[in-house]
Amino acid sequence: MFDSDAELVATARTGSDAAFARLVARHQGVVRGFLRRVLNGDRAEADDLAQDVFLTAWASLSSLNDGAGVRPWLCGIAWRKARDRMRGRRRAEARDAAWMEASAPQPGISPEDRMAMEAAMAALAPDERACVALCLAEGWSHGEAAAALGLPLGTVKSHVGRGRAKLLQALGGSDG
Repeated sequence: MFDSDAELVATARTGSDAAFARLVARHQGVVRGFLRRVLNGDRAEADDLAQDVFLTAWASLSSLNDGAGVRPWLCGIAWRKARDRMRGRRRAEARDAAWMEASAPQPGISPEDRMAMEAAMAALAPDERACVALCLAEGWSHGEAAAALGLPLGTVKSHVGRGRAKLLQALGGSDG
């Protein structure tokens, strides 16, 4: 029977799963509670992250300098993992917001016109659609599109011209 964290750490370092399991049992409540508070009460995410903390601790047990300081060491691992998770969540939220903003309907374009444009674009050949999307919708130069798509410059110019004409015809416009 082990009494101290230092003894458990020393035994776990020799590969004892049982000693590490005792460390987990001893400190999981503190780690989970800390993570729940840091993650605004999200119990499922905190519990998931706590498992990751203990997996990381098991793999890096040799980096623990003072076996008696296992609790602050575990909370340090938990804090770094929680901080990384929160940063990742903020980045994902920013990406989602940017996507929503970019995909929001443009003022002045009716839903019917948008659907007609999407259908007309879908009717273009894939190479034409890519050239039209880059040059007309995104404002790229023919040269930039040619480099990005790996197509000759003349082919891009032809695809843009034909694609534009097909879109105008499909949408009932004139090419004049």
